[in-house]
Formats: sequence, C-alpha cells, structure tokens
Amino acid sequence: MRWKRTIQLLDVHAEGEIGRVAIGGVPKIPGDTVAAQLAWLNSDPKGHELRRFLCLEPRGAPIGSVNLLLPAKHPDADAAFVILQPDQAHASSGSNSICATTALLEAGIVEMKEPETVVTLETAAGLVRAVATCRDGRCEKVKLTMVPSFVHQLDVTISTPQWGDVTLDLSYGGIFYALVDVDQIGLKIEKGNAAELVKAGMILKDLVNRQVEVVHPEIPEISGVAYVMFRDTEVDGTVRTCTTMWPGRADRSPCGTGNSANLATLHARGKAKVGDSFISRSIIGTQFEVGLAAETTVAGKPAIISTIAGRGFTFGLHQIALDPFDPLADGFAMTDVWGPSAGEI
Repeated sequence: MRWKRTIQLLDVHAEGEIGRVAIGGVPKIPGDTVAAQLAWLNSDPKGHELRRFLCLEPRGAPIGSVNLLLPAKHPDADAAFVILQPDQAHASSGSNSICATTALLEAGIVEMKEPETVVTLETAAGLVRAVATCRDGRCEKVKLTMVPSFVHQLDVTISTPQWGDVTLDLSYGGIFYALVDVDQIGLKIEKGNAAELVKAGMILKDLVNRQVEVVHPEIPEISGVAYVMFRDTEVDGTVRTCTTMWPGRADRSPCGTGNSANLATLHARGKAKVGDSFISRSIIGTQFEVGLAAETTVAGKPAIISTIAGRGFTFGLHQIALDPFDPLADGFAMTDVWGPSAGEI
C-alpha cells in the first residue's frame, strides 16, 4: 500500500459525544502558541486540507470531532490539543477535554496513577486542569476545571421570520455561544426533535453572527458565535441542553463549554454563586456535573471558573490513510446525512 498520509486515531466518547483522538501521525502544526496553531488551521490551505481529510467523508462522519494531540507550549501542560470539526478548528471543548484526558491515560501517553491522576491540557483558550479518577487501569471519571467564562451580552433580541423576536444571551465558555431558552421556538429538548432543533440553531447562528460581532478581549484568534445552545430547566432543577453544530447535528453530550457559558449567565443574574452545583442533562439523557468553583475577571470583566465532570469511554483504535490516487482526497459532505448546510462545504 502506497499511502500518502496515515494518522492513528483512538476512538473515545464522552457521555455519547464522539471525540476521536489523534495519537500518532499528526503533522507539525505551525505556531508559537496553541492559539496561533488554531489560527493556522483555520486560515492556511494545508490546515483546511488536514481538517477535511479527518472530518469529511469518506474517511470522516457527521458525528463527533477529531482532536489533534500536540506538543505542549506551556511548561505546566502535559499535552496540547485542538478540536477539528467539519466547519473549522475550535479552541476548547469540555467533552473533547474528557476524551483527550481518557486517551492520554488509557493509551499510556501520560502515566496513570490510582486513585487519581492530574492532567493539564493546553488549549487555544488556556489551560484546563483534569482530575481523572482511575481504577484497574481505566479512567472512570474526569473532572475539568475550565478556562474563565464570562458574559458578552445578556438579553439580546434577534428578529426572525420564523419565531418573531427571540431573546438570547451571548456568553463565552471557551468558545462563544448564543444561549436560547428553547420554549421560544416552540420545541422541547427531546431526541425526536433533534432535526428541528438543529435547523433552528443554524438559522439563529447565522442571524446572530450577521448582527453581532464577538471577539475574545485577550485571545483575538477566538471570535464569532460558534454554536447555538438551547436550554431548559426541569422541575428538579436539572438543566437540559441541546447544542447545535454546523452543518446540521446535535451535540450528544450535555456540552461542557456551553454549560460553562450558561453558568456565567446564571452568575451574572445572581442565580448562582461560588460553591453551587447542578446536573446538566443532554438530549440523549447523559449527564455532566456542573459547578461554580471561583470568581475571576477577564480583561476587567467579571468572570467565573466552572467545573465539568463526566465520563469518557474508549471504543476503538484505527488508522486512517490517504491513497495518493484517491480522487476524493479533499473529502465531501452531502445534505442527506449532514443536513441542509452541507451544500456549503
């Protein structure tokens, strides 16, 4: 076999959301910082080529992400990583941090110590501290201390032809979110509504990014609303979420960065304080434990430090390869399984 490129992937999911981890064959990514590497992946043709190779058909699939493990830049970090998805490379993710931690420990890249191993992950958004509960050679649970989260703007009104005026919060939890109370679009967060929720999320994301500019005040490489997350609060106080992801799917996990962004809005409204915690449940019923660990500031703005706890599970190991004669080297997506926005890929 005359393969042009090979990359080894460890298959992992965090509470149902797939986050494959590239543990071998990752090419050198230019950049003096992880944020600069993120920017290269999102701007250079070779970065786009790598993302399409890993994320699009026939080698990729609509569900999940691919996490590139990279050498750490920060002296306190055990490893760095960047999240690849069909639209672009992303700065941070709670579920993918759980997947990366699980992969590092269970693949033996970072030495596992029982009953707990601390792994420091470097992302484009900053350092994420992961405390893994370990037993009998496996990673049973991961608790993340996330990067600072802050509110960009509360109660933003967007006019829509479908639902009239929709009020949302713009908040940062490692990436920027538009947070929408789901009752405004006449739906509930249930598996049977996934397609309609995703369709609504894609519409709202486009409208928000056309009308509002958001840029991280200290990390200019992180800009724009990445996702729309629908939210609801159940009778028992559980937060139900559905993060909608381009080009047309729902996050299977409760979403770590989204819950961090949402927690920042609760804190800003006086509905959460340091020491509070709650359960967040995904559209498929899996759970994260969300906590408010501390208050801080980002560029003079009030901010919080959140914690996210959940489980990661390995389920496969494979090698992805590129035949130099493959006419579909650049990958493709179709609207039948990727959603209506796939025509833009």
